[in-house]
Amino acid sequence: MRLAESYASASAEEIGKALAGGRLVLYSTGRPPTADHAVTRSAALAEYVFASPAFDAAGAPQFGENPVAVKSVGTPGWARAFAPDGAVVADFSVGPGATEIKLDGISATPGFPLKVESLKIALPAENVTWEKTAFGHVYVTSSEDRYRKLSVRG
Repeated sequence: MRLAESYASASAEEIGKALAGGRLVLYSTGRPPTADHAVTRSAALAEYVFASPAFDAAGAPQFGENPVAVKSVGTPGWARAFAPDGAVVADFSVGPGATEIKLDGISATPGFPLKVESLKIALPAENVTWEKTAFGHVYVTSSEDRYRKLSVRG
């Protein structure tokens, strides 16, 4: 999970309160380096609206509708969570492996349902640093997952 700068010091409870009535949008590729960067390389696959409260007493996410009908074809890879006013709260990884959001399927097909099975608010959030090199931008994350530790984009 990567938090927007305005939520960098927020607790899990504060994040949950910020998401009440907000939205969760799934995307396939082109995850921005931080939650404060705009989405530029990906179309929305599906969109969920958080209930109020956004999480039940056991910490499970609550949505107005779950599953929802998929809008675009793709393989979900990440999601962005928004507060009700449209402010970005956090970006989450999505997929069948050790991720923050698990779905009931591994791909998205327009018109077919896709259900969020679980959503974890993992604190401390992942931090990202980057620098421009001769090979492009190098992004280094604080993740313990060695596959998410470094990426280079030209």
